[in-house]
Amino acid sequence: MAESFLTEAQPVTETSSSGANDVPPVLEAQNIVKRFPGVVALNDVSVAFAPGEVHAVVGENGAGKSTLMKVLAGAHRPDEGRLLLNGEPVIFNHPSAAQASGISIIYQEFNLLPDRTVMENIYLGREPHRFGIVDYKQLEVNTRRVLRELEAEKLIDPRAMLGTLSVAQQQVVEIAKAISLDAKVLIMDEPTAALATHEVAVLTDLIHRLRARGIAIIYISHRLIEVFELSQKVTVMKDGELIGTKPTSDVTMGQVVEMMVGRVLTDYFPERGRPEDIGPMALRLENASNKMLHNIDLELRSGEIVGVAGLQGSGRTALAQAIFGVDPFETGTMVIQGEPRLLRKPAEAVRRRFGYVTEDRKTEGLTLKQPINDNVLLTLRTLQNKLARAFRNGTRNDKDLALELAQRVDVRAPGMDSEVQYLSGGNQQKVVLAKWLATDASVLIFDEPTRGIDVEAKASIHDRIRELARAGAVVMMISSELPEIIGMSDRVVVMWDGRIVGELPGGSSEAEIMQLATGFANGGFEGVAAPASNPQPAG
Repeated sequence: MAESFLTEAQPVTETSSSGANDVPPVLEAQNIVKRFPGVVALNDVSVAFAPGEVHAVVGENGAGKSTLMKVLAGAHRPDEGRLLLNGEPVIFNHPSAAQASGISIIYQEFNLLPDRTVMENIYLGREPHRFGIVDYKQLEVNTRRVLRELEAEKLIDPRAMLGTLSVAQQQVVEIAKAISLDAKVLIMDEPTAALATHEVAVLTDLIHRLRARGIAIIYISHRLIEVFELSQKVTVMKDGELIGTKPTSDVTMGQVVEMMVGRVLTDYFPERGRPEDIGPMALRLENASNKMLHNIDLELRSGEIVGVAGLQGSGRTALAQAIFGVDPFETGTMVIQGEPRLLRKPAEAVRRRFGYVTEDRKTEGLTLKQPINDNVLLTLRTLQNKLARAFRNGTRNDKDLALELAQRVDVRAPGMDSEVQYLSGGNQQKVVLAKWLATDASVLIFDEPTRGIDVEAKASIHDRIRELARAGAVVMMISSELPEIIGMSDRVVVMWDGRIVGELPGGSSEAEIMQLATGFANGGFEGVAAPASNPQPAG
């Protein structure tokens, strides 16, 4: 096995749990222990969930959140401890037993069949029958009743094929399935991770309605802003242990972060770059367009981080892909280090020392079943040019180089032979970053660099990005999280409907960014009418 470079976590001082609820819990875990070969995934965890309450469960990747949820939902049997449902001990031998008892879980990856209708998905295996034949008329009536309870009957057609629905609509279908099972406890695992901004608002309204019905909602999220907006209680876990449960109103975001990571993070973001650190223009776009983007004018300078903000579908990812040659610009000019040149293919971009950390690391950034070694060197090994040979210079073997790069970005794993699929989301993202560092990229594009990773891993990624800028790299960073855009960017460009509609200095407010991002600044943009309501940007 390659040399281990696992970084040890700092010790944590345990925080006591909150006091008893006024309302008896509907579901309670008492002293739960769950072991896997070589790992204690849960160690003496006790927590209770009350009806009509949103109870957030937070912690770093690997803290034990998912294992606890699988115990609650019947996917895992605890080795020690017990579950109480309405005060009575229960044993679930299968998730279907938990569902029958009123406990449903909605995973990040939906458990739905794309080639079946909405109503067939909601009542799969429970369809009404007449004379041994599925009664589709009654099935539709039942489905419409459930959707009406969720005030979603106008949002979703019961006869629509599941695969034609948006992610947000599919999530509503999952919730409707839980309601049809008379769920008393609904577990939601990162429910907003793949949702656009306007879709998050729909989900938030739905959660409020579920809570009003007396359903206990267990809400898992890395987005602490959502946790503080939605939850009445927050439970923090670390390394398989319960750190504490508190009323959300009694703690600050900083205190929750400290509980999660075991130390104080004095700043969420590294210090912003100084004007004297900003170098010359390295990349310029002039009137660049393709089928998704229109008249893009943009300058990127060495040493600065340029944040790209905008609603989902505004053209942010299309801009990254056009610059990198995935879906290239068709007209206009791109000037790279003073040389006019439109990049037509990603391979050409890589040869020009461009790197692109995509928003979907699992399918586009990594080969999950390969070890860290191979993933770090993946792009470098495909380069058959002088840049790769000059960078390696014959002085280091592949394993030494991979280890050096992994240590540079603080990958935490048992060793370099570990398969990437078994790493946490934050460490997977660091491996992607190391992959591009191997090519000595001087222009780096980050699309949602911290999506779905925990707060300490985010801080580490932020530090690495700022270090790259300070070393003279050109950094363009796309993010849906406005605090991240504001905290990281030296300059912010805002997109709407495939256009750059404004530029703001680093440290600008969320209100200033959103005014541009929603298309309402100054009553609309030149040549573009402001939308009448609920803007749905194209692209």
